[in-house]
This record gives sequence, C-alpha cells and structure tokens, in this order.
Amino acid sequence: MNILCVGGAGQIGREAVIDLLEHSDFEKIVIGDVEEKNALKLIKQLGDKRLDFTTVDITDPEKSASIFRNFDVVFGSLPIKYDDLFVSAVVKAGVSGLDITGMGKTYFQYDGEAKNKDIIFVPGVGMTPGTTNVLARYICDQMDEVNEIYISHGAFRAIALSPGLSSTTFIEYDPDIPDRVIYENGKYIKVPPFHGEKLIELPEPFGVLPQYIIPHPECFTLPRYIKGVKRIEVRGTWPSKNMRFVRALYDYGFLRNEKIKIEGIEIGALDFIMSYLSKVPEGKESDIWGYSLHVEVIGKRNGRKAKHIVTTASPSGNLPGWEGARAYTRSVGIPLSIGAQLISKGRIKEKGIVAPEGAFDPVEFIGELRKRGIRIFEKIEEEDEIS
Repeated sequence: MNILCVGGAGQIGREAVIDLLEHSDFEKIVIGDVEEKNALKLIKQLGDKRLDFTTVDITDPEKSASIFRNFDVVFGSLPIKYDDLFVSAVVKAGVSGLDITGMGKTYFQYDGEAKNKDIIFVPGVGMTPGTTNVLARYICDQMDEVNEIYISHGAFRAIALSPGLSSTTFIEYDPDIPDRVIYENGKYIKVPPFHGEKLIELPEPFGVLPQYIIPHPECFTLPRYIKGVKRIEVRGTWPSKNMRFVRALYDYGFLRNEKIKIEGIEIGALDFIMSYLSKVPEGKESDIWGYSLHVEVIGKRNGRKAKHIVTTASPSGNLPGWEGARAYTRSVGIPLSIGAQLISKGRIKEKGIVAPEGAFDPVEFIGELRKRGIRIFEKIEEEDEIS
C-alpha cells in the first residue's frame, strides 16, 4: 500500500506524515506539494527510505487526478480554499481519500460518483471537525435518546503560524460566511460572528474560556447519523490574546476584507493584516500551545435523563515531541494519519462521501488517540444531578 500526502510539507501535514512513519504499514509515503524545497528538506530531516516527493498543484485538478491514480490512499492537508478542488480530483482519480478541514461546499455532490467507483472519501479528519464528530458518535451510541449536542474546542496556537492556519483564524469570524448556524429541530438558524457566548471548561492547563458559535460542518453532518437530535451547536476559541484581536478587527470592519488603495496600490484590508502577521514575531508567538475538545450530549440513558461529556487535551508539559507549537500541530495531524490508516486497512465498509462520525468506529479511533498520548476524560450525570 502507498499513500500520497498532499500538503504533507506544511505545518499540519508533516505531523500526519511523521505519525504515518511511526504507526502505519504503508510501504511508500509520498509528499505531494508545490513547495519542493520544503518537502525535500523535511524528507532529509526525517531520513526514512519510505519517503519520496512529487510535485502536486491542486489548482490543476486534471493533472492532480492523473497523479492520484498511482496511489491507494490520498490525504489532503491544504488551506480551506482548496477543499473543493481536492475532493473533485480524488474522486475523479477513483482512489480513496480524506482531508483535514471538511469545509468544502461540494463534498456530498460527489457521493454517487464515489460509490460508483467503489471508493470512500472522508471530509474533515482533524481535531474539529473530525475527532469531535467521532466523540459525539461515541457518546450518542451509548444513549437511548439524543436531544442536544454541544461541541466546543480550544485551538491554542499563534495567530499566523502558517498561511493556511492564518486564513482559518479569520474565516471563522467572517461576517459574510453563510454556514455559521445553529441546528434546531431540522432547521438551520444563521447567526452573526461572536454569537452565543458560553463559558466552557477545558482540561488544564487551558481552563474556562468564553466560546462562540463558529461555521463548522458538524452541524450539517451529525443529523445524517444521529437520528432524533433536536439541537446542535458548535463553538470555538483561540488564545485570549488572539480572540481580542479578531474581535477588534470584526468591530472595525476589517474582516469584510474590503479593497483599499494605499499610494495607488489596491489591497484587501484583511489581506494586508495577514501578510503583516506572517512576517513579524508577534504572528508566530503564543503564550500557550495545544488543543482541547469538549463534547456534551444531553438525552436519555437507561431510561433516565443524562448528560455525557467527553473532553480531550494534548499532553501536559513539554513532553518530547510535544514541545511548543508541536503541541498544536501534532494534535491536528494525528487524526488525519489515523483516518488514512483505517481507510487503508479496510475498516470502513461504506462507500461514497462519508463524514467521520459515519466512517470510523469511535472506540477504535479513540483508542488510537490514546496511544499517541492524547488525554481523554469522561463525565456522566443522570436525572437529578442535571441542573
């Protein structure tokens, strides 16, 4: 079996590659990227004979598909803007695959074609979406009845760690994005940025932080698999300093990215800020690094009203391999690697476009996270314990 890792030289993709080297049975692991210099540097650094490189420019989906056909599995660790191009190329190639963001608009339009080609594509296999979907399914499978699902996360990193991550920071609070919604009784209620503030307690060292509704695909995919759920909300937060900055940009209209002219040169207001942050130390620094999830399901269990909460956190302290920024990037890259391995091993019987909660066995997926050192905690309250 061989795998192509598109974007595998990036901050997140390389962590998935490293995890594949450590845990997978792939005989060949090829990094596909437009940045040949970065990829070759990473290959030299890792020093594993299974590694190779090929140029992949996803803006040319026809050529990309011709490359993808030579592999058993293809994963994508690319900025959100390339999601639709990537899934179209993978399905056209007729190979199974997955990606990291799950934010594309056209994924499920390819479901029939993917089924006809007897392949599977799983969108959004990171921490969130991805692990959050699997955790929600894990809890819901233990419930007699599911009424409400509340998903939250804390992504603790520098605001402009990479170009792709920089754009993700601001997309979640883009005032024009249509998918910032709450799912309620089969309908979607659109809400503005910074809506629905809620204090969420995350495991130490992250603590209690205000979180807001964000435009993530769990609201759209979970109702496909969790029957009877009446309400789904997805929230998130960045480090407090980053959140204050993003809120100020929102309040002053920068997130609309309107074009302005400076000495005759036209540039988007937000484009300028992202470019600036990518070039200064402040854009690369963070007081705290890591990732934490909080998934809460309310319903009935054993005939009694119940609330089941699962939280996760990256390893505490500067453990080897988890120092600094890697506490964040490794947290996100590991689920992508796990998903690719489960696909290659034939663990997923369904074909087509399948969201993480429908694709992966939750117990198996969680077990793989634990093997890597991801901390996972559970709390169950029943009947009169619930306020």
